[in-house]
Amino acid sequence: MNSTALKNTRLVAALLAAGAIGGAGVGALNALHGPATAAAPPALVAGSVVSTPVALPDFSQITERYGPAVVNISVTGTSKISAGDGNDEIPGMPNDPFFEFFRRFQQGQEQGQRPGLPQEVPTRGQGSGFIVSSDGIILTNAHVVRDAKEVTVKLTDRREYRARVLGADPKTDVAVLRIDAKNLPVVMLGKISELKVGEWVLAIGSPFGFENTVTAGVVSAKGRSLPDDSAVPFIQTDVAVNPGNSGGPLFNTRGEVVGINSQIYSRSGGYQGVSFAIPIDVATRIKNQIVATGKAEHARLGVSVQEVNQAFANSFKLDKPEGALVSTVEKGSPADQAGLQAGDVIRQVDGRPIVSSGDLPAVIAMAAPGDTVKLEVWRQGASRELTARLGNAGDKSAKVASNADSSSHGKLGLALRPLQPDEQQEAGVASGLLVQQASGPAALAGVQAGDVLISVNGVPVKNIEQVRASVAKSEKSVALLIQRGDTRIFVPVNLG
Repeated sequence: MNSTALKNTRLVAALLAAGAIGGAGVGALNALHGPATAAAPPALVAGSVVSTPVALPDFSQITERYGPAVVNISVTGTSKISAGDGNDEIPGMPNDPFFEFFRRFQQGQEQGQRPGLPQEVPTRGQGSGFIVSSDGIILTNAHVVRDAKEVTVKLTDRREYRARVLGADPKTDVAVLRIDAKNLPVVMLGKISELKVGEWVLAIGSPFGFENTVTAGVVSAKGRSLPDDSAVPFIQTDVAVNPGNSGGPLFNTRGEVVGINSQIYSRSGGYQGVSFAIPIDVATRIKNQIVATGKAEHARLGVSVQEVNQAFANSFKLDKPEGALVSTVEKGSPADQAGLQAGDVIRQVDGRPIVSSGDLPAVIAMAAPGDTVKLEVWRQGASRELTARLGNAGDKSAKVASNADSSSHGKLGLALRPLQPDEQQEAGVASGLLVQQASGPAALAGVQAGDVLISVNGVPVKNIEQVRASVAKSEKSVALLIQRGDTRIFVPVNLG
């Protein structure tokens, strides 16, 4: 069993409050208020704002009515460690009452163990969840119950039940539990389409094991893509959340659950004003699949994409830096069969705008395998429409490549030569040019000697003259498709 730890300066799933089972807890979000207490907007008089009385949300009614449907989740299991390997760190959290005991026990036994002999030690942790069906269906985070051997659910009336994990989907971080109980209190589910940025929201959970803790804030953003290969368009809030809140509900001002608290951004490991929740429509879709089949499936397009910055927009003659730039198309994938090419910029999927590269995997993953989608792509200065029949993601997912850092001026700065037949075979390319030396703008953009130049501005290169002509036609920048090893990525090079 792997212990979950919050890492500095990274988006991470919060740890379990009391221990170390694969993931426990953050998830707090914003506060709710009843419709009757909604604040009226300030009036404008002669261009100035006139102060008007503002009624704050009354969270007590929502807490009283729906708090009993929020549960505390405790998980236990074991984790293997190696004795005598010089590592005295035992899975668990320092606030685990058994942590010090097992640490000392491990050290005391090391002399009688052969170095490196695996041993199992108990691990435990806590998270939150909420009841969505009166017959015992509970939603929480997948990382809360990951690797758990035993899951216990505790209600606000102090009743406890052994829970069964019906299924968990790591891709969306949603898990479904069932307890053997009837006539349980349940939450109401809301609609993400009606949630507005700036709206009050409320979180209820068990930070650090303090059950049914209420925190409040506002929606900071919707549809937030995180750099963790996630397929979730997160809700960002400023609700105070901490380890133990993971899996708890995020309510809107009408008392409806709009999200599952899941992640935080932290440099310290604790709350620093930025938290994220899984939209309830995403969670409901996953829950329905798990209840019906025991697992969740996601669609797959079969491309690697990267962000479109201003340099790429200039290179591809886009009116603004939006879309998902296709850097790689997997052979035989739905994208390949649909006719997608490296250098295409996907701008819409079934009419839904793709603003950033992270929007694409989120949209595709929420479709079902076998669905047909219409893609609006930008290719060679013109828009066209392609149709793709999506495959099953399985263990694969659309990859988001990171852009090489580039800020340079002047000439391209590349010394190129044609690839030899054996080099072409080794690189697995039909055409391309080998970079013998990189200097100036190209070197500053990250191009290195030994890279293979595949295309310029989306046009496959066959000779050096073609590259020179493409650079001469470009006004501000060029987009170079570079292959390094088995990885391909577009690199924007500013020409000044």
